[in-house]
Amino acid sequence: MPDMDHEWTSLVAALICGTGVTVIFLNWLGHQKVQKKIQRARARRDAGLSQAQQTVQEFKEKNPGFDLSPIVDLPLAELTKQIRAGSLQPDAVLHAYMDKALEVNRKLNCCTDVLMESVKQLSEIESHRDGLLYGVPMSVKDNIAYKGHDTTCGVLCKLDDPAVMDSVVVTVLKRQGAIPFIKTNVPQGLLSYECSNPIYGMTVNPCNLQKTCGGSSGGEGALIGGGGSILGMGTDIGGSIRIPASFCGICGFKPTSNRIRNVGAQLLYLKPKCAGQQISNAILCGANSCVKGIKSVLSSIGPMARDVESLALCMRALLCEDMFTLDPTVPPLPFNQQLYENTDRLRIGYYENDGYLQPSPSMVRALQETKKLLEEAGHTLVPFKPPEMYTMMHEYILKGAVADGAVTLLSQIKGSPVDPSLKSQIMPYTFPRLVRKILCIIIKPIYPRMAAVLDAVNGVNSVAELWKQHHAIENCIHQVIAKWKELELDVLLCPMLGPAYNFSYCGKLTSALSNTMLYNLLNFPVGVVPVTTVTAEDEAKLSHYSGNFGDLWDKLFVKAVRGSVGLPVAVQCVSLPWQEELCLRFMREVEKLCAYNKSSNKTC
Repeated sequence: MPDMDHEWTSLVAALICGTGVTVIFLNWLGHQKVQKKIQRARARRDAGLSQAQQTVQEFKEKNPGFDLSPIVDLPLAELTKQIRAGSLQPDAVLHAYMDKALEVNRKLNCCTDVLMESVKQLSEIESHRDGLLYGVPMSVKDNIAYKGHDTTCGVLCKLDDPAVMDSVVVTVLKRQGAIPFIKTNVPQGLLSYECSNPIYGMTVNPCNLQKTCGGSSGGEGALIGGGGSILGMGTDIGGSIRIPASFCGICGFKPTSNRIRNVGAQLLYLKPKCAGQQISNAILCGANSCVKGIKSVLSSIGPMARDVESLALCMRALLCEDMFTLDPTVPPLPFNQQLYENTDRLRIGYYENDGYLQPSPSMVRALQETKKLLEEAGHTLVPFKPPEMYTMMHEYILKGAVADGAVTLLSQIKGSPVDPSLKSQIMPYTFPRLVRKILCIIIKPIYPRMAAVLDAVNGVNSVAELWKQHHAIENCIHQVIAKWKELELDVLLCPMLGPAYNFSYCGKLTSALSNTMLYNLLNFPVGVVPVTTVTAEDEAKLSHYSGNFGDLWDKLFVKAVRGSVGLPVAVQCVSLPWQEELCLRFMREVEKLCAYNKSSNKTC
């Protein structure tokens, strides 16, 4: 009997050891598979960068003495004028920006893919001479589909899955004569505002290499701010265009959702009825995402550039018959140039503090100085009280963005290394629902705001609750519009998050996004214009910053923005839905009055 017990003990021990070894081996095997996948992606990117460098070198050798550098200093309006007049050729412009983009990428690590098809596109560019963007090189965010290239969203599960067709936006841009030539970096999973992922690494700020460029359209912000692109396309679901624009000192614009095609649209054509009929099967898609189907907080696709006029030109080019034909779900509203060029005095609402995030000293000064300049120019400024942001952030914005308890987002990251910048943000998502509930009860007496956020991360309990939330959001939108109408406002001026953070704070400060996420919730057009830079006095005033709640997040915000003297600070310009032209007209007025970023070659 003792021998039998000894045999069983040995067998169990062997099984445990064998299982342990197997688990360790499988984990090692999985890790090796992940690392090889990352290495292949990086190798593809490096090969593309090398090919682009070779292409630029060949152009220089064929055109000795031709100086490409002055081309990248031209404003977009002047660039398009010279291309159309023939004093600049599209091939010279493309190679000039390709050369500059390579230089900027070496410094900032902002590019994920070089679109070498852009060089081939030159051979047919003359057929698009009448396009508004004829010969203009453009950058596009990683998640915007371009045929034959990955839209990774910074996650491994989307690698090695190239788009089968160009997105609607890329298709329209090409038909307008634009030449997309490079794709830019994003955060892991997109739902973050620090631009870093395990595949391509971290992108840094062109104004200060020790600061983040923001996200999720961070690669765009960095590349344009560094001078490597004159015009780019980003996406925005919580400030993803506006935050990088603010941090990098450029302009960015988030239209009403679906004014420009954003999400995927499958246009399936019937088979030809008779021989010889040329009808193709085509799939026209939009921007990729890790969490599709969110309806509480809406995503938009929009332009980023050095000045407002460039944003308006891009919007005018996109809002054309091609856009409306390719995707009939986009309202056929062409760009209203007359409204954009209107010079009537405006009635402008404004607020300094939304009651959730106390703005940094430089944010306050930026808004106050802009308000004063607008008043001196003859515009009427009216105080505006934003909706109750405590409820907005917790019950509608956060709970709506992770209505499934963040299950979908986590599934996209599963099996992949988690980027260090994202760990703090997703840690609460990984807790069991019961644990989150218990933690809420424990910390509520000390940190009520943190408890409310943790509770929001649980998402909704049922479809009925989700519908109830959607109805509440609809009522909120109508209430804000009613208040707007009561005050007879044309537009709204409000603070913009800034200045650029030190590294590793974005994932800890989703609380700071109230000023930006509100307008995704309301679905209002909103743009960012840089108006000033941080002064030593602004920096000193941080010592007296207490925040609206005085909690851990308010203390972290001070640490995030410290050491920012000289960095750009922006304001937000807002209009009612479908009034993009009025919003851009307001942005242009702010830009002109503040005399900041006036020269289109104003980069960091």
